[in-house]
Formats: sequence, structure tokens, C-alpha cells
Amino acid sequence: MSYCDNLTYPNPRIRGWCYMAILNLKKRHIECKIVYYGPGRCGKTTNMEHIYKAYKKQVTGEMVSIDTEGDRTLFFDFLPMGLGEIKGFDVRVQVYTVPGQVQYRSTRKLVLKGVDGVIFVADSLAVRREKNMLSLKDLQHNLKEYGINIFKIPLVMQHNKRDLAGEGLPIMAVEQMERDLNRQLKVPSFTASAITGQGVGATLKECLKLTLISLKKEMKLGQ
Repeated sequence: MSYCDNLTYPNPRIRGWCYMAILNLKKRHIECKIVYYGPGRCGKTTNMEHIYKAYKKQVTGEMVSIDTEGDRTLFFDFLPMGLGEIKGFDVRVQVYTVPGQVQYRSTRKLVLKGVDGVIFVADSLAVRREKNMLSLKDLQHNLKEYGINIFKIPLVMQHNKRDLAGEGLPIMAVEQMERDLNRQLKVPSFTASAITGQGVGATLKECLKLTLISLKKEMKLGQ
């Protein structure tokens, strides 16, 4: 996806800019989009709720949600955050999550439209192993539909629900999850417990860092 046709550039030398983020010249900010992706009930919503509370002072609007029947995750969340500047433009982030259930594939694809960075939340429960792998394949397919290579987009993986080991529930070893999901991608990964907040902030910060690096690179190439 490209927003290039909808923008008016202040300098004809940068008409070559053509990246996912939206450049708002009037408000002098760049809007980029981060999407939490993963199978149903993996903890995407809990991640979002923790972030909303932990970064409350940086949030400029209310968290908007549309509940999808039969799925514990939200349809989407709108969470703009201030991140400093790139070339004189303030950076603001819209953070979304998607419904993980298989039947909502069209909704997941729609939410991915215009994405700049992805956080893939994997469920550590042993019984969710196959669902994790199917969801990752679904992500790759939907990105491809928009002409995006999963190996090139800023992507961070989170191995969630690590706290369940303390409750005696069978969870997969991190090494197993890395072999299943990250052997080829080789993206940054974090262990986490969205319920307690452990690893949630670190996951988001890494994705934001990679996304900003990507945006700066694309903007530099477009000059």
C-alpha cells in the first residue's frame, strides 16, 4: 500500500518518498502503524491493555475497541503515542490488534493495511503450538497480498504466557518456539507475561525502534 498519491510534498526533491507511514504536513507529524498479530487468545488484547495503562501519559486519545464475537482479542485499538522527531516531524504511532480466530481472516487483512511494523504474539501453551504456526503463515500470506515481504518489514516476536509454567500448565520451551517460528525469520524475540506486564514494554520498544529505523532509511532513500 502507498499513500504517495494522497500527499502534497513541500519539496519536489522528496516526491520519491513512498512508504507506509502517513506524512501530515499541516500538523507536522508522521503517523506510523504497529499491529499486534497472533492466534486467538494468545494475549494480544492483554498486551494492549497493559500498554494503554503503562503509557497513559503519552496516549493522546481513548482506546477504541470493537469486540469480535467468539474472540477474546479486540477488533482494533487506536493508540497514538509521541516518539520524538524525524527530520523535523513529530512521530506518532497508531497501535492496532487483530482478531485471532481463523474465521476473521478478512478482518485481519484489513487491519494490516498500511502497516509499518508487526508484533507477533505467540502462545506458549503446548496445545497452541500448531495455532501459532498457522497464524504466522496467515500473517505472511496477508502481508504478501499487500506486496510486503515478511522478511523485510520490521517484525518482533513475543513468546507470551511464560508465567503459566508456575501454575503447572504445560508450556513449550523457548527453544522449541524459536525453532517453530523464528528459525528462518531470525527477528528479535522476547519472553513475556502480558498479565503481569513482564516483557510487554520491551517488545513494543524494540518494534518501535526497528520501525523508526526503517522509516528513516526509506525517507533518506526517497530524497
